[in-house]
Amino acid sequence: MKFPRRTLPDPEVNLTPLIDVVFLLLIFFMVSTTFTRETRLTVDLPEAEAANAEGLSDPVEVTVSQGGRYSVNNQVLDSNDTRTLGAALVSAAQGDRRRAVLLVADSEASHQAVVTAMDAIGQAGFSRLSIATRQPTSDDNSTGTANSSAEQE
Repeated sequence: MKFPRRTLPDPEVNLTPLIDVVFLLLIFFMVSTTFTRETRLTVDLPEAEAANAEGLSDPVEVTVSQGGRYSVNNQVLDSNDTRTLGAALVSAAQGDRRRAVLLVADSEASHQAVVTAMDAIGQAGFSRLSIATRQPTSDDNSTGTANSSAEQE
């Protein structure tokens, strides 16, 4: 007796579900990844006994008073917002954003006023920031200054 030989169909791998899974994974990773780049301001504070940390040649000087008022190169600003301060900085630096900026803040100035000044300096495009400090001595009537440099990345 002769049985007919059955022919089996060729095995096939269906790639459609695999491609669907790969695309879903791709979409998941694209959505869950954050693409924002935060700017950070790294500040290296000087040692207590340090002298001038860096000799600045013709810096733009930003002063924060005890009441939170800003001045750029001894010119008191009309407004305390970041736009006015940024515009005054660019004007004082004559458009050269590579110039150093010296931030002189009163010891009684609010932290918010100093941070706002630093933010305005960074938003204006300046990357060389020095913070003026006073050297500690046995008596509190010292007038010496030491500078702390900061590079904005």
